Amino acid sequence: MAVLIATDAWHPQINGVVRTLEALAATARKLGTRVEFLTPQGFASLPVPTYPELRCAIPNPREIARRIEATRPESMHIATEGPIGLAVRNYCIRRGLAFTTSLTTRFPEYVSARFPVPVSWGYRALRRFHAPAVATMVSTPSFEDELAARGFRHLRIWSRGVNVETFRPEAAASLDLPRPIFLNVGRIAVEKNLEAFLSIDLPGSKVVIGHGPQERELRTRFPDAHFLGAKSGARLAAYYAAADVFVFPSRTDTFGVVQLEALACGVPIAAFPVAGPRDIVARAPVGVLHADLRQACLAALNVSRKACRAHALGYSWEASTRQFLSHVVDLSGGRVGGAAYEPASETASA
Repeated sequence: MAVLIATDAWHPQINGVVRTLEALAATARKLGTRVEFLTPQGFASLPVPTYPELRCAIPNPREIARRIEATRPESMHIATEGPIGLAVRNYCIRRGLAFTTSLTTRFPEYVSARFPVPVSWGYRALRRFHAPAVATMVSTPSFEDELAARGFRHLRIWSRGVNVETFRPEAAASLDLPRPIFLNVGRIAVEKNLEAFLSIDLPGSKVVIGHGPQERELRTRFPDAHFLGAKSGARLAAYYAAADVFVFPSRTDTFGVVQLEALACGVPIAAFPVAGPRDIVARAPVGVLHADLRQACLAALNVSRKACRAHALGYSWEASTRQFLSHVVDLSGGRVGGAAYEPASETASA
């Protein structure tokens, strides 16, 4: 089988979407499925407002069609709602081709945090975008329930995984910092709610790994925090393993792959009791979720690191990839998971 995935999130970006897609492709190859990507690479682009490190692709419809037809996919999946995703969506609709989508980011909340745009408007636009899809994949049951309540249909669970060979407790980095070390990894942007972490009074040290548009502001406002820039692979794993608690202050992430990476390195989670942390930690003894983030951070110091590692071992990329492949559509037969489907109306949920 050959699956073509359209995504606006791609290198040089470093985020959960890109890492997930890379892991999916590598694992699918081992399972006998070829995954190709249609990305912004090769298209003209413009800067993204409020995202200075990103560029917005300007896809040419003819080139989109040429790339799709050159790949000869048996299934098509749209991973993002940006210009590339929209162009491929329109291509499929014009030709009557079935496709699947995934909804991985709370764009309505992200936009509302920056501009006076009601969140309900954003979700109305997302419903319209995803309505023609045979299946829309989401990462957790709680996010599925939330979207269903907002009128989304044809929802399917596609969970995430972690490379437990790369992310492991051994070979921790040597950090000459006062203990305990409270760590956050991710994009430094307003939607990540890092201020909630950096502003609380905690013993020891606060460490932030990543880059983003809010970095300069937060470095200035919180000079006692240690900003180490972006890390990846084994080097990132070493920093995880050196931490005592992984602090995840986001209230809007739909999953948070970084949480699995931390757990795989034996590091407990401290977070708010919201979707993402709630789904990953659940009732397992691997973290503390509390409305008072400081209380969660301090209580997480008592969590077993062995329990964290054991919990992460249950999230394999093979299981995640098999779940994804069970939802994709055979373009010639129009079936999802072996069952016949009925195409959704483009405006049914708009």
